[in-house]
Amino acid sequence: MRVTRPDAVPELRERLPAWLDAGHHGSMDWMRERADQRADPATLWSGVRSIIVLGMNYGPEVDPRVVLGQRDRGAIAAYAQRRDYHEVVKGKLKELGGYLSAKGDVRVKVFVDTAPVMEKPLAAAAGLGWQGKHTVLISREAGNWLLLGAIYTSADLVPDAPEADHCGSCRRCLDICPTDAFPAPYRLDARRCIAYLTIEHAGPIAPEFRSAIGNRIFGCDDCLAVCPWNKFAVRAGEGRMAAQADLAAPPLAEFARLDDAAFRTRFAGTPIKRTGRDRFLRNVFIAIGNSGDAALAGLAEDGLSDSAALVRGMAVWALGRLVPPARLRTLFNARGLGETDAAVRAEWHLALGVTPGTTGQPSS
Repeated sequence: MRVTRPDAVPELRERLPAWLDAGHHGSMDWMRERADQRADPATLWSGVRSIIVLGMNYGPEVDPRVVLGQRDRGAIAAYAQRRDYHEVVKGKLKELGGYLSAKGDVRVKVFVDTAPVMEKPLAAAAGLGWQGKHTVLISREAGNWLLLGAIYTSADLVPDAPEADHCGSCRRCLDICPTDAFPAPYRLDARRCIAYLTIEHAGPIAPEFRSAIGNRIFGCDDCLAVCPWNKFAVRAGEGRMAAQADLAAPPLAEFARLDDAAFRTRFAGTPIKRTGRDRFLRNVFIAIGNSGDAALAGLAEDGLSDSAALVRGMAVWALGRLVPPARLRTLFNARGLGETDAAVRAEWHLALGVTPGTTGQPSS
């Protein structure tokens, strides 16, 4: 942990609005709604005098990119293979906050992604690390696998010195991105980021990104995994944050038929549950379509009857990549002609190569 002042990052007042005005936040409207409080901690709480930032390393035991070559299995971001970090990190912050409060007339407010707090710039100002070219915090001791939380306190604490940028000429994190989500070093366009698309984005994922997603069904670790500073990382010894072995490389077939109750049971206590069943199955069917495994086509056919249009649409896309045109045409005649959702009908047009507004005759 490190300490900083609430006024340590005055440039946020310009940087954050510029990022928002560029539309790089995508559909995350909550980033704009309280932007003034994000840019200025004192606007969030006028009583803050110091900010304590905590970072906990969750580095994986093996390179998470290994599973990307196993196309019939799903790749889940390393942080999501564990218990939801919000409750674990918040518990530690509350313990520290209670210690501070017991020392005298000290007030504290604890935050872990539950308020408009810019944890990464504050952590960099506190010397916990620096924001790399991929915008993620990097620590010389803990690499860039860091979970962050913050304590705003009325205590007047001695601040730590900020950490210098040690990225140098390295640009591995930028070059490895499958969707070119970095328009420039130190700038992320969330609209092109696989982590955003598979977790935060609520609707259908644009066709231009689907192939690049591969078998990533929840998040993406590529820019994190390639960072050379990870070789110095010392992993946290928090038993409650141990990775679940059954989420390291789960078979796609395990998830394709999950109903809402089964989804909630399967992912109880993990970050995956918060995203919801429909978005998750959307991602699963994109991965099935990218698998090249015709044996998984039956799962996609079942997906055509799903109650969620979002899932049905991605099942159509998957089938368009796994079955012969004649089989796709038969399925369209059996199920697609009666489809009532406009977005799903558009997916049928895309898969069949037909002109929108027709009844499904091949276009010239």
